[in-house]
Amino acid sequence: MTALPPQTVPLLRNAMTVDVEDYFHVAALSKVIGREDWEHMQYRAEDSTRKLLELFARFGVSATFFILGWVAKRSPALIRRIHDAGHEIACHGMSHKLVYEQTPETFAAETRDSKALLEDIIGARVRGYRAASWSITARSIWALDIICDAGFDYDSSIFPIRHDIYGIPGAPRAPGRMTTPSGKQLVEFPPTTISMLGMTLPVAGGGYFRLLPYWFTRMALRQVNRVDRRPFIFYLHPWEVDPEQPRIEAGWRSRFRHYTNLSKTYGRLERLLGEFPCATVHTVLSDLGLARA
Repeated sequence: MTALPPQTVPLLRNAMTVDVEDYFHVAALSKVIGREDWEHMQYRAEDSTRKLLELFARFGVSATFFILGWVAKRSPALIRRIHDAGHEIACHGMSHKLVYEQTPETFAAETRDSKALLEDIIGARVRGYRAASWSITARSIWALDIICDAGFDYDSSIFPIRHDIYGIPGAPRAPGRMTTPSGKQLVEFPPTTISMLGMTLPVAGGGYFRLLPYWFTRMALRQVNRVDRRPFIFYLHPWEVDPEQPRIEAGWRSRFRHYTNLSKTYGRLERLLGEFPCATVHTVLSDLGLARA
């Protein structure tokens, strides 16, 4: 695989995204931390999110923040600060419960309520949605119609890989318009993957950004920009730049996924921001002609 010479490659803006949730919200720790425990956990999302805001400001980057409703209720001033800094506010649901563990009725109520909450806080329309832990899968594809009906322009929930919690193998890897089960139209911006050795490999950020060496992530994202000639979408969580967070006793797989290389995330993100132009999801979709006015 040969990359194009830099002078022949158009400058692409890539989508930088943050899923605003705290360390105790994540699916990897849900077996040992119940929702009834959340109110009593040490709350660190505000400080770690401010750390990201300061980093983005230093690089002049506007990002899309997918806000968990639970966090928005607790920290409305933080959500207004993100919005006032020029970032895009998007929706990450209300309770971080996996979509396929909800009934359509419950999911619809949570989706409407979380969108309305965010719009009330910032006084502006919320265009984008991302499911907890990418949990729109083949058995919860019905959720796309609910997302459309709630008034979202785009979704970023379908990971085109095979995984034990999420993913739809074979789903489109590039952003584009898709048809929902009932025939509605919705723009989908899937987490970024590359095709290598006959496999689809995730390189969109999060745990993959921490577990894989930075040189591999940089190589993969350059391939997306220069060879595939399309923008990537990158994601991370505020708790991933918080290596001092409390350590929770959980199974070895959960600890491996959650805690590995937390101390390296901030420095790697600095490098990435210095090497790739980044913007909000709405901006990148506008570049592609996929955004509504």
